[in-house]
Amino acid sequence: MSDPVLRLSGIEKFYNRGKPNEVQVLRGAELQVGRGEVVALVAPSGAGKSTLLHIAGLLDTADAGEVAIAGEVLGGKSDRRRTIVRRQEVGFVYQFHHLLPEFTALENITLPQLANGVPPKEAAARARQLLASVELEGRAAHRPAAMSGGEQQRVAFCRAMANAPKLLLADEPTGNLDPATSDRVFGALMTLVRETGLSALIATHNLELAGRMDRQVELREGRLVAL
Repeated sequence: MSDPVLRLSGIEKFYNRGKPNEVQVLRGAELQVGRGEVVALVAPSGAGKSTLLHIAGLLDTADAGEVAIAGEVLGGKSDRRRTIVRRQEVGFVYQFHHLLPEFTALENITLPQLANGVPPKEAAARARQLLASVELEGRAAHRPAAMSGGEQQRVAFCRAMANAPKLLLADEPTGNLDPATSDRVFGALMTLVRETGLSALIATHNLELAGRMDRQVELREGRLVAL
């Protein structure tokens, strides 16, 4: 694969290293995600999916191995540089939406852009555009408490896309929704990803949803195996 957006090489991760209760979660995990590619990450709970996503998104560091995003190797880089890359190149979606309750849908999507130096009017215009893309333009002034679970998660997708990242990392993004809502919300996510040409690594227990992605990998005993 040429010029992957995400490259993980030999990733190892321990918890309680050097102690009697030491656990090795990742054992030389290898993965490349190409431009515009959507990859499903499948594994049972406790296998280390969230750990892998946190390392890929620079929220955590590996004990060994290399992470490269958009061609830049991040090992050994300063915390400031890692923060800049994470803010500009990576979007995150979690199982729970984690929207700021005191802000409207529009404001929740505008805030990450303001933190990235985007002028307020431009940030608000992009937020409205993103909301329209998931059929939520009529909810722009609503706070999270006034929206359904599916609506809140679609706003969370828009927030992840706010700074036009190259890579989307999603951890069970529909795991907290009923089947019908899950299907609709996943469809909205895939539409956003395809329309923007984004690369994505999406963790899911749902094999039907995984089958709708470009390919599937399984985290098995700390290593990634193609399905």
